[in-house]
Amino acid sequence: MRKFSDQTLLVATHNKGKLEEIADLLKPFGISVVSAADLGLAEPAETETTFVGNARIKAHAAARAAGLPALADDSGLSVQALGGAPGVYTADWAETPDGRNFGMAMQRVQDELCSIAAAPPYHASFCCTLVLAWPDGHDEVFEGQMPGHLSWPPRGDQGHGYDPIFIPEGYSQTFGEMDRWEKNRISHRARAFHKLMECFT
Repeated sequence: MRKFSDQTLLVATHNKGKLEEIADLLKPFGISVVSAADLGLAEPAETETTFVGNARIKAHAAARAAGLPALADDSGLSVQALGGAPGVYTADWAETPDGRNFGMAMQRVQDELCSIAAAPPYHASFCCTLVLAWPDGHDEVFEGQMPGHLSWPPRGDQGHGYDPIFIPEGYSQTFGEMDRWEKNRISHRARAFHKLMECFT
């Protein structure tokens, strides 16, 4: 495994919340972060059909453009009864002409489950794939999953995306009800980051 030896890591995201979570996870290593948005980098089209494929697109595009090691993630919700959907299309399910509407996306999940007469518990997992890429084309891949189940109606206004309908395994609260930083310690992203930490030690 190639070790990360720089002091600043480029995070290939335009999502401020995601950048803050990653900065918090890297704080113990004394590594500062800068986002693709901070550097004015364009968001590449995510044309792959897997989490690792899309994460690689984002990480390598940022690394080449900035000449810096870049970290990207691709993550999403996978519902067992829906054959893994929405999966890599997790954000796409929320797209509207006026921006992303995750209330609509959560309703679509419920509607899809009702259309196939699926019965609870609705097993699901949040998946995260991290890709750390260097300008020379090398990359390292790390994956994490948080199993759980879905619950309606949505509960909580913390977090983002589908958090208000997802209850992680071993807990009674949805991600949307949890303190943001508590969720950050146990989430699918945290599990992937636990593996990534080997690059920084």
